[in-house]
Amino acid sequence: MNNAIHPTVPASPALAEFTLLESWLASGHAAQLPLHAVESEQHMRGREVQRLLLQAHLDLRGHGDAGPALSAAGPDGRTQRYTHRRLSTRTITTIFGPVNIERLGYSHPGAPSIYPLDQILALPARSFSYELQRRLVMLAVLNPFQESAATIATLTGVPKRSLEAVVRDAAQDFDAFYQQQQRVSEPGSGPILVAAIDCKGIPMVKQKTNAPASPRLTKGQKANRKRMATVAVVFTRQPWVRTPEQVIESLFRSRTKEESALLPAPPRPENKRVWASLTKGKAAVTDEVAAEMQRRMERSGMRWTESMAEAVVKLRAVYLSGDFDQYWLFHIRQEQSRLHATPWTVVPK
Repeated sequence: MNNAIHPTVPASPALAEFTLLESWLASGHAAQLPLHAVESEQHMRGREVQRLLLQAHLDLRGHGDAGPALSAAGPDGRTQRYTHRRLSTRTITTIFGPVNIERLGYSHPGAPSIYPLDQILALPARSFSYELQRRLVMLAVLNPFQESAATIATLTGVPKRSLEAVVRDAAQDFDAFYQQQQRVSEPGSGPILVAAIDCKGIPMVKQKTNAPASPRLTKGQKANRKRMATVAVVFTRQPWVRTPEQVIESLFRSRTKEESALLPAPPRPENKRVWASLTKGKAAVTDEVAAEMQRRMERSGMRWTESMAEAVVKLRAVYLSGDFDQYWLFHIRQEQSRLHATPWTVVPK
């Protein structure tokens, strides 16, 4: 008979939290609550289980120890050795809550420290994870911004000022995203080239001046000064061949939704190029649209600051053009290239 005593494996924090949740759901107290109260409590505790699981995963990833020292080029182009090693903790707020990442930093006098684990994990510049930022931006561009900011603050605790900073950062790669799409070949472009331009007035925050306030508005003045945001698109598409009867029915919409769903869908836009700007002005955007047309024909509620309005206009244009997911991955790559612009190598022993 084997009487050996096996040591008990300690339960992980996530498993312990899950066990508590499971016990609470089976308790007499929970049995007296209405469904919505049980649902709310389970959501809160379940989110903590997921946060602890993510924390455990990050702990398993290690500290990013790349070796005894690193070598990288300094601002003057000379190779520098980063020999001083030091552990530090960085907190990232994720969709499940805050997690702590302990990473090893390599430093050199007068130069920013290098954290290999930051690059391995592709950590963002801000303290919000990219997935949380993506969701914040989506909420901000889908609804009136003021309402979105209030909803986000309630659901996530992210204040309006932080949300504005995230939105501004997210929009900075707008032009580069569509410019790099121009360099991609355009196979199978449709023979129809389409361009559209529209403008929308956006109320702006009044700039502070030292001049005394006027007792009343003069002739021609408006209480809320507006700036015109210009949105434009250029794309190609295949011809949509229809019978005269189909054209007439599309004008009067005599079919039901079920009958319309059985009809062939219209051709989707191809090779879209989108513009959106508050600062460029309609004339400048129109010139860019004309240049894009020529290039293709040759081949074939609240008050806004200027920077915030520019960012929201661009991100809404990206979303409405169906490019948001692709743009977000591009934005992450661009920010990572900015954060880790200087390559480094491990110094052998």
